[in-house]
Amino acid sequence: MNFDPGPPAEVAYRSTDDGRWTLRFVRDLRHPPARVWRTLTEPDLLAQWAPFTADRDLGTPGPATLTMIDGEVAVPLDAVVTSVEAPRLLQYTWGEDLLRWELAATGEGTRLTLWHTLADRDFVSKVAAGWHQCVRVMELLLDGTPHPPVRGADALNHGWSALEESYRKTLST
Repeated sequence: MNFDPGPPAEVAYRSTDDGRWTLRFVRDLRHPPARVWRTLTEPDLLAQWAPFTADRDLGTPGPATLTMIDGEVAVPLDAVVTSVEAPRLLQYTWGEDLLRWELAATGEGTRLTLWHTLADRDFVSKVAAGWHQCVRVMELLLDGTPHPPVRGADALNHGWSALEESYRKTLST
């Protein structure tokens, strides 16, 4: 099945006070915030696009397990949902990382902004490329033309290297 990665996302990054790095990844979607919210929180929908599966609905605060999927390998990581303001803000830890999803209604749908805080600056463009593929699969799911999740090593078969190079160039300016 062909995979069209769609247009590049708006990206930037910054250092944090604790020596970590935060990627800002922005994508406009043609769907209302309530629909996008469901794809961010409901386990059956997350499993169709995210790099992980969730052991519960992420729409309420508290502990969760997010299991990273790479082919036949599944790695469970502890998570804690720390902020929930449906349908506009979802924040949780994922292992050592922090993910903050912000949804803003636009005239055309939703502006999705992901703030992903991670330890290693060298991984910022890699994370951007991975989220690009995942959010594109989410968009296709919302459009009613689903594509299988693009996760782990399989991402290399769907243009990840070109995306990573593009984001590395964008983020270095």
